[in-house]
Amino acid sequence: MIRPPPPGEGKRGEQGHLAYLLRQAQAATRLTLERALTELGVTTPQFVVLTMLRAYPGLSGADLARVALLTPQTVGVIIRNLERDGAILKTPHPIHGRVLQWTLTRRGTVLLDKCRRHVQAVERRLAAGLSASAQATIRRWLARVAAHFQQA
Repeated sequence: MIRPPPPGEGKRGEQGHLAYLLRQAQAATRLTLERALTELGVTTPQFVVLTMLRAYPGLSGADLARVALLTPQTVGVIIRNLERDGAILKTPHPIHGRVLQWTLTRRGTVLLDKCRRHVQAVERRLAAGLSASAQATIRRWLARVAAHFQQA
């Protein structure tokens, strides 16, 4: 019986297909993030929504789904839970009253700051051994890949 090699070796290493390696790295990173956020009672998608609302306050649920790379249904569940917990607040859009805008509350900001401390530890592990130049190159490449395939 043939056993596949561990991550980083054979076709799961530098010999592997680029798209598979990207997926493998994303899956390992997401699992690590989930474990880091568990003690705070926050899921990775909730963390992403909180992060996007800090970066872009006033997003609608549909806009949140787009920037968080989640389905509208998933974002609907997330915002209901975060609103119930007092982490976010909805207000009607000043022009389009039926559109709801979401913003972080003080409680949400405190929760996000706690999450960020856990996530920063994971990001330090991701960047370990990489120069600032290498990190910048990887960030540019990942952003370029996302932009390219978004347009396709």
